[in-house]
Amino acid sequence: MKKNKVRALVSIAMLSSISYILMFLNFPVPPFPAFLKIDFSDIPALIGAIILGPMAGVLIELMKNILDYFIKGSETGVPVGHIANFLAGILYILPTYYVYTKLKSKKGMTLALVLGTSIMAVVMSVLNYLVILPAYTYFLNMPAMNGAEIRQYIVAGILPFNFIKGVAMSVLFMLMFTKMGAWLNKQSVAFK
Repeated sequence: MKKNKVRALVSIAMLSSISYILMFLNFPVPPFPAFLKIDFSDIPALIGAIILGPMAGVLIELMKNILDYFIKGSETGVPVGHIANFLAGILYILPTYYVYTKLKSKKGMTLALVLGTSIMAVVMSVLNYLVILPAYTYFLNMPAMNGAEIRQYIVAGILPFNFIKGVAMSVLFMLMFTKMGAWLNKQSVAFK
């Protein structure tokens, strides 16, 4: 029992480190603002969630963002972007995890990834409208946008970007899952 706890903690630390490193391998998507970048740092958190459970995925997301904040900092002085990244990550991995645990198959994983992408994109749009964009304007001392400007910015930028990011992560994860699916399920059983 104690051996499994140590293995789980080591696995979470390792996956958090990999996730943090993957944050550096980011790239912008041309039609969107330059600060919106795709990275694949949520994939280790999804692997951790599948193997160790949903709390492990949340911890991996938390640790990568804490590491990034303390090493790189934030342009606002407060971790608004890191909090947004953390929320987007858990909104992607948790629905994916819960749907996949009910439908343990390749089709189930595909459905789970589609649902995870959709939930992340929609909920992050709402959170950007209500909290994240107002926080950025406040902490950067920028002029506030009115409601119509924010809605257009979200509909034209944030929402489609999050869908594209979710699809890119899902495609890469499914390529890995087709090769590693049996191993992931075996590891999941071994830790429980």
